[in-house]
Amino acid sequence: MTSVRRAVIIGIGNEYRSDDGVGPAVVASLRGRVPVGVDLLISDGEPAGLIEAWTGADLVVVVDAVAGTQPGLLHRVVLAGSDASRRAGLGAEAGASSHGLGLGTAIELAAALGRLPGTLIVHAVEAANFTQGVGLSAKVRDGMVELSAAVLADVG
Repeated sequence: MTSVRRAVIIGIGNEYRSDDGVGPAVVASLRGRVPVGVDLLISDGEPAGLIEAWTGADLVVVVDAVAGTQPGLLHRVVLAGSDASRRAGLGAEAGASSHGLGLGTAIELAAALGRLPGTLIVHAVEAANFTQGVGLSAKVRDGMVELSAAVLADVG
């Protein structure tokens, strides 16, 4: 197994919009638990900021809430190298994010600019509630242990 030169975990979301705060909540739960050399970041999902955060990274793991019909359901998508067919599919999936121009746009733009990380893993969590308020819905909160463990496994 090749060692990772640089890994970044990015939690996308807004902790003041209920389940949209799952990305930042996962990052908070991982503080002090990730291997040396893994950066933890929180992002509002703005594409230029995401691209800047992952440029030069060998491995990026992103956690974001998405609209869906099964709150708490976890999805994991891996994009490695120049896998254009997977990139196109991920762009469409990530369009369901609660952020206007978000992860899907960032991926497409980064690909066009040659600034995708070596491997990009997206953990998308179907949300129940994007209204204003602090705290995750019960189903999203219940999946936090499994989600955090999956992210930790991804970064080794």
